[in-house]
Amino acid sequence: PAALQPYLRLMRLHQPAGTWLLYLPCTWSIGLAAAPGCLPDWRMLSLFGVGAVLMRGAGCTINDMWDRDYDRQVARTASRPLAAGDISTFQSLVFLGGQLSLALCVLLCLNYYSIVLGAASLSLVITYPLMKRITYWPQLVLGLTFNWGALLGWSAVRGSCEWSVCLPLYFAGVMWTLVYDTIYAHQDKRDDIMIGVKSTALQFKEDTKQWLSGFSLAMLLSLCMAGMNCNQTFPYYSAVAAVGAHLAHQIYTLDIDKPEDCWKKFASNRTVGILLFIGIVLGNL
Repeated sequence: PAALQPYLRLMRLHQPAGTWLLYLPCTWSIGLAAAPGCLPDWRMLSLFGVGAVLMRGAGCTINDMWDRDYDRQVARTASRPLAAGDISTFQSLVFLGGQLSLALCVLLCLNYYSIVLGAASLSLVITYPLMKRITYWPQLVLGLTFNWGALLGWSAVRGSCEWSVCLPLYFAGVMWTLVYDTIYAHQDKRDDIMIGVKSTALQFKEDTKQWLSGFSLAMLLSLCMAGMNCNQTFPYYSAVAAVGAHLAHQIYTLDIDKPEDCWKKFASNRTVGILLFIGIVLGNL
């Protein structure tokens, strides 16, 4: 129905790439936490899938509430519901309350340790949209926010975090976010300069590929460390190698001055996350 469409666009249901990128680190963690020889906990995968849709939607709503005046000045975002005036700030606030309430219901299905750990991420969700006003590294804050599931998935299965596994996995996710969101930010760099918004794309400029290569290498080393600390097997490391090849191809063929190519490379990171998840499952089996 036409009345619902602005709300569905506000939570970006028409652009699921971001939801995948939020969900996949959760699947890695849930997969690594499974007992040797066992498949991941499908109930947890389902719960985290619902949670990812709700929390990504809530994050987008918060982002658009903070950025509605900026969004009107950027060609790619001017049609967003709040920027275009399709819904009011009060309506979006009520909608945000509904999304967070449903997300809380999902969180309450987990153990007490995970409830506290999950609630701790809310401050990052709320403050991330402000970072582009004060630092050239908002992508780093997004990485800290988007990869919280790398901690939460393990604790949901095991009852607490095994830091020797969870921290390298979390760090790998943060490095991955710096790769794909820097690519994403290159779409808007001309508009960002005009309106005074900061990003790693503007920080790195023509050195972007060197930085992305460094982040990718850090990601791969961290994934190897996480795998060694939970006794992963050959399929896992094969998947890590495939992830490395995919990232290398992305970076080598990237044209930072073509927004359509930046979007294509950004969206292809779903494949990176799925490759790693398959490697984790096969490695466990």
